[in-house]
Amino acid sequence: TTHFLLLGFAFQGKMQLLFFTLISIMFLVTLIGNCLIVVITTTDPLLHTPMYYFLKNLALTEICYSLSIVPKMLAIALVERKRISFTACALQLNCVILFVTCECFLLGAMAYDRQAAICHPLHYATMMNRDRCFKMVIGSWLSGVPVALGFTTWLFTLPFCGKNTVDHFFCDVPPVLKLVCADTALFELLIFIAIVTIVMIPFSLIAISYLRIIHAVLQIPSDVGQRQAFSTCAAHLVVVTLYYSTTGIIHLRPKSSLSSNMKKMVSLSYTVVTPMLNPIIYSLRNQEVKQSLRRYI
Repeated sequence: TTHFLLLGFAFQGKMQLLFFTLISIMFLVTLIGNCLIVVITTTDPLLHTPMYYFLKNLALTEICYSLSIVPKMLAIALVERKRISFTACALQLNCVILFVTCECFLLGAMAYDRQAAICHPLHYATMMNRDRCFKMVIGSWLSGVPVALGFTTWLFTLPFCGKNTVDHFFCDVPPVLKLVCADTALFELLIFIAIVTIVMIPFSLIAISYLRIIHAVLQIPSDVGQRQAFSTCAAHLVVVTLYYSTTGIIHLRPKSSLSSNMKKMVSLSYTVVTPMLNPIIYSLRNQEVKQSLRRYI
């Protein structure tokens, strides 16, 4: 096998043009919104805090993730250029695993940061010092490297025979694995364990952090203080809910009864919609970001 054919979405005529237009707009919003967050959190001294340092790296992850998937999807939708080389498919899958893993751990780090800020305000500067934040971010970026390289190399050294049609709009593990003409039981078992580990470690950290946050906030005597404390976590909680609810449906239930088109739509939500919503959620819910944007503009 020297190449694969990505089927994408089976839209025709006006629906195909409408789909291309909507995805293009969302892609532009994703790039512009996340690039703005990277720029203002880098240039504005008032935003040189741990929370915005993590947010900047989350925005960088979303940019890289979108660039690895959406341009090819647009090419399929507009000019029906469905062919993708064997090497490009492997590289795309490697990037997907890498950036998904990185985002999971960054969301966990952001939850820990909010817990430190609310539960230990007097020790926050010590707990979230520059060195620790840097190590957490580097750890998040590097966490996906062995998983991405290991499973991508393993998958693409397996024998492919027969048809080379990938029933998806990007090279993801389940549709590519269907084309392998060898026993994949061990691969499926190990990648499921890896996915559960990648998802559950940050999710457990997020859950523990928010339980402690809720306990600490309920100790605040005034309603105004409670609302202010919860408002600092609202944007992050919304992003976590969107991200885990959509990725979990696809990757934690690989044998689910969802149809192929439904799986594509769910995948579309976390590959296109969620990266677009993240900067909107953080900018609309955050006065500091809005003020910095006004100053920058």
